[in-house]
Amino acid sequence: MELIPTVLAAVIAAVVTGPWIEDFVRQGLTRTNYRDATLAFPSGAVAITCSLLAVAPLIFIADRFGTGFFTPGFSRWDLFIIGMAMLGLLDDALGRGAEAGTSRGWRGHASALLAGRFSTGFVKAAGGLALALWVLAGLFENFGDYVVALLLLLLVTNLFNLFDLRPGRVEKLLAIVLVIACVSATSLFPLESVGVFAAPLLVGALWTLREKAMLGDTGANLAGAVAGVALIVSLGSTGRLVALVVAAAMTVYAEFRSLSQAVDRIPPLRWLDSLGRIDEQSRKADQGG
Repeated sequence: MELIPTVLAAVIAAVVTGPWIEDFVRQGLTRTNYRDATLAFPSGAVAITCSLLAVAPLIFIADRFGTGFFTPGFSRWDLFIIGMAMLGLLDDALGRGAEAGTSRGWRGHASALLAGRFSTGFVKAAGGLALALWVLAGLFENFGDYVVALLLLLLVTNLFNLFDLRPGRVEKLLAIVLVIACVSATSLFPLESVGVFAAPLLVGALWTLREKAMLGDTGANLAGAVAGVALIVSLGSTGRLVALVVAAAMTVYAEFRSLSQAVDRIPPLRWLDSLGRIDEQSRKADQGG
């Protein structure tokens, strides 16, 4: 029964994502992607809205009528996920003009800050740190476990932003993390914990893979926060430490090398990355051009 929010969120996303994406384009809410195609932006805002549309009536029904199939109220993990999505939306709304000419990653944001420029990326990082400190308060008696969980939340969320360079890549990475989390927990508990937020993103891949929409930092942050929470609730101390080492290594690599080039050099990753993605000729035909 705990999967009801996940299923409802997926159904809502399947119904409303297409029309909302089309409306984004009509209103001029667009960006050009790496192939110069004009896409609805940020579709991550659609995903988080679908999640809220799914969970709100369930909370109301459970709270007012005591049906018992859904626990009313938001958990601390929900607070982190929603908060990170909102910080991403801030970056999408204000970051383009404010940070023109700055590089991606921690070095770019630090350079902007030291140069006295307003950096929404730094605001997002500071806000993410505050949210992580808030939601982890009181959860870990061991200080080492606390630090590992804190860094894991922050680095995984940021890592999804770094991977958000090709259509559908973020959603595929999220699906892989969710599978790992469920296998590690030997249950569907991780999916039950974050599924209401993951489902609209995975349904939305039908539009991002066809280059109809772009997640933006709203969607990348949302996916990264979902993945970070899923790993924390499913892994033990050793598993979280291993995940942190992997996330840290990939983050450092991304600061100095291209993740896209690394993916392209490894055949299995290249195949997975391109799976479901349309080619240039199909894209033009799909868009009537």
